[in-house]
Amino acid sequence: MGHILWLQPVYKEMIWGGRKLKDIYNYPIPSDKTGECWAMSAHPNGDCTVLEGEFSGRTLSSLWKEHRELFGNIDGDQFPLLVKIIDAREDLSVQVHPDDSYAMKHENSLGKTECWYVLDADEGTQMVMGHHAKTREEFVKAIENSDYDNLLHSFPIKEGDFFYIPAGTLHAICSGSFIYEAQQSSDITYRVYDYHRKDTQGKERELHVQQSIDVTTIPFKPSTSDSQVINKIDNGEVKRLVSSPYFTLDKYELTAANTIINDKPFQMVSVIKGIGCIDGKKVKAGDHCIICSDKREVLFDGKMTVMICTV
Repeated sequence: MGHILWLQPVYKEMIWGGRKLKDIYNYPIPSDKTGECWAMSAHPNGDCTVLEGEFSGRTLSSLWKEHRELFGNIDGDQFPLLVKIIDAREDLSVQVHPDDSYAMKHENSLGKTECWYVLDADEGTQMVMGHHAKTREEFVKAIENSDYDNLLHSFPIKEGDFFYIPAGTLHAICSGSFIYEAQQSSDITYRVYDYHRKDTQGKERELHVQQSIDVTTIPFKPSTSDSQVINKIDNGEVKRLVSSPYFTLDKYELTAANTIINDKPFQMVSVIKGIGCIDGKKVKAGDHCIICSDKREVLFDGKMTVMICTV
């Protein structure tokens, strides 16, 4: 029969969060300042629990340790990927993530390469991606002078936009964004600028200026993706959004029944729009599951948009 893991998400309150996770996907958020749904995660800062079936009540991390056969017996000390839904009511900090080498040396962690698909965006919503400094000296000078207006590369975004963000890319999700994010399983974020905001205790959040200088790619190199590759399936189409050393992400636009083959160690499935059934179980927008390696064929039926992320 094979296994499909239906998981209980972990919700994160953030200084910049809102309530779209409730308004759009009807998640039971803890407050009106909820910024993140960790939908599929085995990270110690947000370890999801299996909701039903043979492994009900077990954490994803425990299954990774004790039942590696569910994930194709692939190597690694920790489950490699993490999928989030992000609601930015206010701007996130200007930040950057380290690569594997720097993160392991300084944080004993995986690095953080990620990608974003824009689920919804308010009119006029911007994105920060990259910078205009040509040398590290220019970059440091701009930071010392707080000249972020000239340093940062920003642009408007809309629903359906996709971005691949390799480690070392200076970036910020801005207010009005509702984002699907797939990433390496890491929670290492270096903040270089946070608008002098204060938390509930009246303190500004910690910055990591030197680490940001250390890891930011200079000059900025815009990334490329495979998002023009579209293949027809029986009832719909599939678009390859990105294939990287860390993950592959495909978007399925389904109009009726399709049998999807799982030829990967596992598939992380997110329904981002519509309703239908997965392996006979009713699903709606905002539902997530992991199809394990012992489940080779899965029937998807309905009119829905589905993200499938794999290693």
